[in-house]
Amino acid sequence: MHTRRIMFAGGLLLAATTFQAQAEDASCATVKLGDPGWSDIAVTNGIASFLLDGLGYKVQTQTLAVPIIFAGLQKGQVDVFLGNWMPAQQSNYDKFVASGEVDKLVENLGGTEYTLAVPTYAFEAGVKTFADLEKHAAKFDKKIYGIGSGAPANESIKQMIDANEFGLKDWKLVESSEQAMLVQVGRAVKREQFVAFLGWTPHPMNVQYDMRYLKGGEKYFGASGSVNTLARKGYAAQCTNVGKLLSNLTFTQDMENAIMDQVLSKQASNAEAIKAWLQANPAVLDGWLQGVNSRDGGDGLAAVKAQL
Repeated sequence: MHTRRIMFAGGLLLAATTFQAQAEDASCATVKLGDPGWSDIAVTNGIASFLLDGLGYKVQTQTLAVPIIFAGLQKGQVDVFLGNWMPAQQSNYDKFVASGEVDKLVENLGGTEYTLAVPTYAFEAGVKTFADLEKHAAKFDKKIYGIGSGAPANESIKQMIDANEFGLKDWKLVESSEQAMLVQVGRAVKREQFVAFLGWTPHPMNVQYDMRYLKGGEKYFGASGSVNTLARKGYAAQCTNVGKLLSNLTFTQDMENAIMDQVLSKQASNAEAIKAWLQANPAVLDGWLQGVNSRDGGDGLAAVKAQL
């Protein structure tokens, strides 16, 4: 009789585990992440990918412009976007999230800055606000360096120029990749030339360059910002285990800056830098994986720690 009870209890445990593993829709086995090609999102997507891989999921990262990512979330072609920078992406947020077509899961980072910046020597020479740019137009060659075409911040800069805000009607926005923009900044800094560019934190640029953020552009960029995790509508209810992980997944600026610095200084690949940081800070996994199982219904925390 005692043996039968053990067998019965074991059968119940197996059945519960099997039921838990099957509770998620089969389509949840692969998680499709949107990536606009930014260094900070490469870090947060990399962390999510490491965790999901350890839990037994497959990850597909799709490199797309921000407007295409939002459209992909709406159409169900993208599952998750960890890079909804606010208020820079306010118009997209209003169109897709506030309207109920895309879900916000969590604010994953707070206290961000995302606005125009200049080297400190330009700031100390009198370029402290957006209105000061035109006063020193010749030194800047009437150019503002932005990131990839279609980025919401670029659109804000274009709106300022088109509306002749701060007297910028004759200025030109130079669109390029994040990396190309920073190369241009680096060249200017070496020669102590004036350069106006799109800056943000967290990002190693804040360590690599002695730079300052301009005031006065709050109408377009806000005074301070945050980053949200978005998902296609109903995703967290359909894929409850992944949804729980994503809702737990929040970051710090120190964490992101440390990992990005390792990558951009070419001391490690993105995956290597993330793994090294997690090995040095394993306690963060306790909060991220609270209430999260592996894909097969096992202990999620143990499964991820085994990857370290």
